This record gives sequence, structure tokens and C-alpha cells, in this order.
Amino acid sequence: MRRARPGAVPRGTTERALTSVEAGADFDDAALRSGTGEGATARTGAGAGAADRTSDRPVSKLWHITLSVSGREAPLGEVRRALEQLAHDHPFLLTSRYANDHAEIRYWEEARDLHDAAAVALRLWGEHRQSAKLPPWEIVGLEVIDRETYHQRIAEGYGPPPAAPVGVHPY
Repeated sequence: MRRARPGAVPRGTTERALTSVEAGADFDDAALRSGTGEGATARTGAGAGAADRTSDRPVSKLWHITLSVSGREAPLGEVRRALEQLAHDHPFLLTSRYANDHAEIRYWEEARDLHDAAAVALRLWGEHRQSAKLPPWEIVGLEVIDRETYHQRIAEGYGPPPAAPVGVHPY
């Protein structure tokens, strides 16, 4: 897997390289600032210093991304190989489903807010098109939901099934 430094230009393109968002130091402290979870009681006690130290940093959250793409028919073997290469290049992919004219990619992204998560998701297909030899399909759908909403949907039985088995599978 080739990992580019932030801002590096991939070979053969004039656009910025897609880089994964690393887990920030503030990720575990998010509960302290939100007043929910285990850290909420720590805010009033011995853990108050932790909340003070991180109050000026933006909070990172996990977002569940579902990216739908479609276009002209392509051989199923080539679509599968391309999605497997995308999963190798972007190791946060949970699962991909595909047919010869469309695909759905599901994964988790860490970002400050929905806008940042959506921006990264909208660049994913185009920025990996050459390196993974993805079909020249267009993005036709994008869903970005926070972790809590995803788990609430699963618990209530109306959300997408958990991404299992992980990997690239035909529809």
C-alpha cells in the first residue's frame, strides 16, 4: 500500500492525494466534552483537568459512510479486482457490494464534522480511480451518519445490516 504524505500529488494527476484521517488525541476525550458516556462523571471529579486541556481542540467523531456509484457495464471480474484494490489502498473499507453496472461501498471515517466526512467520501472514488483501476462510474448516492445514529438504526431493526462479512461481494 502506498501512503502519501498529506498534500502530496499522486503520480499522473494534478490533484491532491487522498489521505486517511488519523485518530486524533481528542478522540477518546470526546465523551468528556459532550457530557455523555463514562467521561461525563469524570468532568466533575478528578478528570476535570482532562476536559480543560482539550476544550480548545475540535472533537473528532466516527461517521458511517455509504457511497453508491454506477455507470456503464464493466466485466464483473474487473469490478471485483478494482474494489479489492480500493480496499487494499483504503484499509478502512468495511464492505463493498457490486454488480456489472453499480457498486456500494461502506466504511467508517473519522472527521471533525459531517461536512468533512462527506468531502472525503466524495473524493474517494475519483482519487482512487487510476490507482485501483476503478470503472469510470459516477457517484450517485452518499449517506453519512454518525456512529450513534448507525447503532440506533441497527438496534431498532430498520438500518442496514452490520457490515458482515467484511470484504468485496457481489449483490
